Amino acid sequence: MSRTRQRDTVGHGADTRTTTTEDSVFRHAGELVVTSIEATTTVASADAGRDTPASQGTPGELRDRVLARVEERLAALLAQERAYWSEQNTDALELVDCVGAMVESGGKRLRPACCIAAYLAAGGDPESQVAVDAAAALELMHTSALLHDDVLDESELRRGGPTAHVLHATLHRERDWHGDARHYGQSVAMLAGNLAIVYAERLLAHCPPAARSVWGELSTELMVGQFLDVRAAARFQPDIPLARWIALFKSGRYTVYRPLAVGAMLAVGSPELLTPFEEYGLALGEAFQLRDDLLDAFGDTDVTGKPARLDFKQHKTTLLMSFALQDEPEVKPWSATSCRTRTPRSCTRCS
Repeated sequence: MSRTRQRDTVGHGADTRTTTTEDSVFRHAGELVVTSIEATTTVASADAGRDTPASQGTPGELRDRVLARVEERLAALLAQERAYWSEQNTDALELVDCVGAMVESGGKRLRPACCIAAYLAAGGDPESQVAVDAAAALELMHTSALLHDDVLDESELRRGGPTAHVLHATLHRERDWHGDARHYGQSVAMLAGNLAIVYAERLLAHCPPAARSVWGELSTELMVGQFLDVRAAARFQPDIPLARWIALFKSGRYTVYRPLAVGAMLAVGSPELLTPFEEYGLALGEAFQLRDDLLDAFGDTDVTGKPARLDFKQHKTTLLMSFALQDEPEVKPWSATSCRTRTPRSCTRCS
């Protein structure tokens, strides 16, 4: 049967508002990126022989217009997937909607903002559909990472609501289905994360080779960073260099630098732009991760929308934890065998 798809820009109507402290801190991170690289716009555009995008509006205005199109692209993709699977097999809608619920639940859209900001700074055409698709792909990659991360971390809360694996485990119990409800919920979340990656790859169909190469590096670094994070938690020994390395790769590169590099390469920007983008991206990304670690340790779940002290429960050797285990005598007993041999759910010290 031929697969005919119709564009449908109607979303699912989900409330995308967020109220987290983390959101309020980084809400304008994309604007900061625009401001910090605005000085390169004229030079990059002149080098490329194009009219500067600044003549069509301020960098912030241009970015906001393009990002609005990114939201429309995400909504259209999810709507057309729902329309297709409504005709094929309605049961499949639960998986599509699992991806859609995460996309529509809010978030800072920091990676698309960095991508588009760098794209415009490198002299890219604001009307480009390829840039919109690439930015949307970055958000879908992040959607995948969140769905998988919540399973790996056994997190029960995301953006103020139940995580995907918790929600689908609950549905399993309510429907009185066979098998283990927890395993079913985790399976759905992992498959939804995989589907989000598939959607991202589809959006990159017309991505130029240089940008596609950066995408490959971003994807690889994210997966390796996740593995090292899991491994370090199992090992549970203070390792400041490793903790900083994981923070740089999981956030510095994945969150800021690589999205900036994707944008620059989409605009066929000068490779010289990558050096300042890397310096800026790694610094901002590391700051992002460090603040996230602090919010985990000292934040209020009602404010952040995420479980408090989850890193402690999961024995994550973040930079904060590594310094504490190394320097603070009262923390060291917590790393003794009583905690190392227990699961996060059974460890009363972590509760």
